[in-house]
Amino acid sequence: MKILALETSAKAVSAALSEDGRILASGYQDTGLTHSRTLMPIVEHLFRNTGLTMADCDAVAVAAGPGSFTGIRIGVAAAKGLAFAAEKPAVGVSTLAAMARNVAFADGLVLCAMDARRSQIYNAVFLAENGHLTRLTPDRAIALEELAQELREDSRPKMVVGDGARLCYDYLSGAGLSCRLAPPHLIMQNAASVALEAEDLAAAGGLVSAQDLQPVYLRPAQAQRLKL
Repeated sequence: MKILALETSAKAVSAALSEDGRILASGYQDTGLTHSRTLMPIVEHLFRNTGLTMADCDAVAVAAGPGSFTGIRIGVAAAKGLAFAAEKPAVGVSTLAAMARNVAFADGLVLCAMDARRSQIYNAVFLAENGHLTRLTPDRAIALEELAQELREDSRPKMVVGDGARLCYDYLSGAGLSCRLAPPHLIMQNAASVALEAEDLAAAGGLVSAQDLQPVYLRPAQAQRLKL
């Protein structure tokens, strides 16, 4: 199965092409430019340099959330458009589950963290054993204080990954909890991990139509909260 994967959930943007567990090509950019400007040129570059087209892909995958509201909207809209135009199915991938794959090699707890503002993070906790990940919590928005309380009695090694990793690491360390930051080249979200997560989801029946692909925000947007 060939998959085109998109990752726009945070400041960085990336795209990747995978086939049956192998990354054929990937592109990553973290320059502060808007995803609406940078995403599609990366996709075009991947196709041009691999000689593939959307017609060769079996599905389009995207990090559907949680994450930046604007970033998620751009990624999901792009995935829906590409899938719809090529008459291909889509796969919505948990941003947190994908980033956990970055450090699945490190046995222990994987703490996925994205800055959700107001002393909260978007978080999920996974157990990594011999390269295999087991989900221990759902995707959630959680206060750093609450996460620290959850982990206080757990003596297993802990590795923090994601664009909110430094925020989470600093808080947990200050609270007396031992943990490690993921290596610099693995700490951020990337489309290669989205592609690999999407392959497993597709094999388990997780393909949806372009029309049915939806973002996952976990909490209302700021404008909606103010309105309420």
